[in-house]
Amino acid sequence: MSPLVIAALGVLMVATAFLSGLFGMAGGLILIGVLLTILPLPSAMVLHAITQMASNGWRALLWRAHIRWRPVAVYMIGCGLALAIWSVTRYVPDKPIALLLLGVTPFMARLTPKGIKPNPDSIWQGTFYGSVCMGLMLMTGVSGPLMDTFFLGGNFGRREVVATKATCQVASHFTKLIYFGGIIDQAATLDPVLAGVAVAASMLGTTLARRILEAMSDTQFRTWANRLITTVASYYILYGGWLLLARNSAMAD
Repeated sequence: MSPLVIAALGVLMVATAFLSGLFGMAGGLILIGVLLTILPLPSAMVLHAITQMASNGWRALLWRAHIRWRPVAVYMIGCGLALAIWSVTRYVPDKPIALLLLGVTPFMARLTPKGIKPNPDSIWQGTFYGSVCMGLMLMTGVSGPLMDTFFLGGNFGRREVVATKATCQVASHFTKLIYFGGIIDQAATLDPVLAGVAVAASMLGTTLARRILEAMSDTQFRTWANRLITTVASYYILYGGWLLLARNSAMAD
């Protein structure tokens, strides 16, 4: 990869880490879409995992006083179950299906009956969402708006949402790194220079977002976070649907 491309990716990683640092979401969703266009899927997944581990790890450290550890522990149980299942199948989906799954899941979460709305404090929901989100991450690279919707469904303040979700994401992306870096048949490798740029850029973007998050109210945070989820999810539905139609048309010809 040329120095110019690495520099451009570094700028993108700062921007997406800033977005994630502000809302605790969406930055990784945008980044994986770009990486999948320029890298083979396993390599994109490994680079994305390292970037997101750095971004979320630094964010969790900055907001460590606000982490809710019980939801983290329960969520990790679900992640472990998903990894055990996927290690047997070693399935890697194609891009259109992955994008459609990313777009549809948050709307499905919002349509659940009121009595079982997402609740991060629930043990069974934490295990269930941990398994589903980890499975989605191993198919698409990110757990997507579904995980964001889950954490916004509780009575967490904005700092608790950002801190707790970041801690869960470190575990999720580490699991993804293990899967795509060693378990699948075509495991990926990564340029150490690019990995170093990814870590530095992620930490910088996360740090820049902290002061703005402090200035926001919980109401503003939830309002803009939900709008962001809806926008990104809708885009992926449209993009994934277009790719699927284009592929089917090409096969028909």
